[in-house]
Amino acid sequence: MVEPTLRHVLCPDTAGGHRMAWWQWGDGRAPHLVVCVHGLSRQGRDFDALARALLDRAAALGQPLRVACPDVAGRGESDWLPDPMDYQVPTYVADMLALLGALHGQAAIGSLDWVGTSMGGLIGMALAGTPGLPLPAPIRRLVLNDVGPAIEWAALERIGQYLGQAGTFATEAEAVAALRLNFQGFGPHTDDQWLALSRPMLRALPAGGWRLHYDPAIAVPFAAVTREASARGEAALWRLYDRVSAATLVLRGAQSDLLTPAAIQAMGGRGPRARAVEFAGVGHAPTLVAAPQTDVVLDFLLE
Repeated sequence: MVEPTLRHVLCPDTAGGHRMAWWQWGDGRAPHLVVCVHGLSRQGRDFDALARALLDRAAALGQPLRVACPDVAGRGESDWLPDPMDYQVPTYVADMLALLGALHGQAAIGSLDWVGTSMGGLIGMALAGTPGLPLPAPIRRLVLNDVGPAIEWAALERIGQYLGQAGTFATEAEAVAALRLNFQGFGPHTDDQWLALSRPMLRALPAGGWRLHYDPAIAVPFAAVTREASARGEAALWRLYDRVSAATLVLRGAQSDLLTPAAIQAMGGRGPRARAVEFAGVGHAPTLVAAPQTDVVLDFLLE
């Protein structure tokens, strides 16, 4: 089975810089780059199934392709930030610009696509909708996976109940079961699929047992958000969305509590006029593991 290569890029910050990890798949010199960015408490290996499917389809079409899946700061193999309040989208946008600069230095980016799940979609929307950013190439196609400018407050409250409650687990099986409970919205998966999604989320402890991969402090700025601040943030997100010029596909779990049908309808009528696809039996968020989900993304990016 094809495996990615772990790389790091130095990202500037007020504390002297931090390293962000990213997973490289495919031809490192291919001009067509797809960047896949995970959700709030996840990490880059969430996209293993999608990356393999993208490379298989691209090979069949004779199209060289590279895929980059970063671990956003504080997650996976990336550094933890000394100031918890830096765990916010502006930091992540700056980090992604550093990553894109490194990838462009590795080989010129001719075509740039973005797949973002939840938080990763917000980062992509900020990059695509903010004028004047030093992108090496404009984002050509944008996939927003179960996220948009309108985010339901009840979903944020639900996420806040488990975010940062890292804890420890006596066995890998106990940890995998706990993750399955927290991420019920991902919908049905086989045991093997769930194990593949869960193992990169865990870190072995020196004295035995397991912990989650992320810095519990990522919950600090999240917990500070009020309903009023969320409403102001939504208005800012709509302004970003309205400036997006990339062809946009929005995916929704039919049972999602974060992205509503009303938001989908609004996204189809303004800004990039996103095309929407909904998956039955799934909440927040589709994992892009099952073929019916990956095929939709492949058709959109590689048609």
